[in-house]
Amino acid sequence: MKALHDLAAPAKLNLFLHIVGKRPDGYHLLESVFVLIDWADTLHVECRSDGRLQRHDVLGGDLPADDLCLRAARLLQTETGCTLGADIHLEKRLPAGAGMGGGSSDAATTLLALNRLWDLRLPLSRLLALGLKLGADVPFFLGGGPAFVEGIGEVLNPITLPAHRFAVLKGPAGLATKEIFSSNLLARSEKLAIVAGFPASAGTAEQISSAVGTGRNDLQRAAEAISSEVRDALALLSKQFGNARMTGSGAAVFSVLAGDGKDGKDDQSLATLLQAQQHGGREGWTGRICHSLAQHPLRGWAD
Repeated sequence: MKALHDLAAPAKLNLFLHIVGKRPDGYHLLESVFVLIDWADTLHVECRSDGRLQRHDVLGGDLPADDLCLRAARLLQTETGCTLGADIHLEKRLPAGAGMGGGSSDAATTLLALNRLWDLRLPLSRLLALGLKLGADVPFFLGGGPAFVEGIGEVLNPITLPAHRFAVLKGPAGLATKEIFSSNLLARSEKLAIVAGFPASAGTAEQISSAVGTGRNDLQRAAEAISSEVRDALALLSKQFGNARMTGSGAAVFSVLAGDGKDGKDDQSLATLLQAQQHGGREGWTGRICHSLAQHPLRGWAD
């Protein structure tokens, strides 16, 4: 096999995010529901025989010279002793600094692609361990579907969620995760259990949907204090769609939408909102009406 094309690296939303503790090493413990959405980067990966690793930015932009795609590829080489290389072509569509896991998703898709392209045949359990070395969110994108997440993000409890639609909005600037987690305004949830028996072993779809619809993000207060764009995005979406909240450590925010959206009214409303920002001299705002994914497009690529 010489190449793999059109590989999706979908974003995620945190339907709620509760901080429930802190480890001795300083990492915060959380409980959250992660869901994949149909806003995604796309990767094309070609095998090289010389062992070199190169990333190519298909859509241009100001991407870092050394990103999680290349770190994932190098880690896979180091851990397996593989002497092959790769050209990784990245179509970057997900906004940076959004709390949507774009870089982590790119890394997960890179691991899955090179595991197959290099014929390494590593099991999913091994890829999950490698993914955690790259970042706490990477294992989720390898896991295959929506999950109730614990620990620092590495404990995945697969769940089944009803289909949802979301309006997602982000201003031009991103947020530094370190700054959010070091804020004195960081909230903490007192109860460890969000919904009794929430992981897949218990909890009905109705209980889960209720928690999703009324959830909160304990990082949001800190983010609002740091970023006027987060405050503005929350106000804009809440006014238009209701119940807006931040995903991850920001700076993207989202609202859960009702109905199937076939009339196109939500798409038009979001387009009008974005046009108003542009006409008001506020360049760089981005947004999209998104649908949840029942499973990752590459689910089953590692057993």
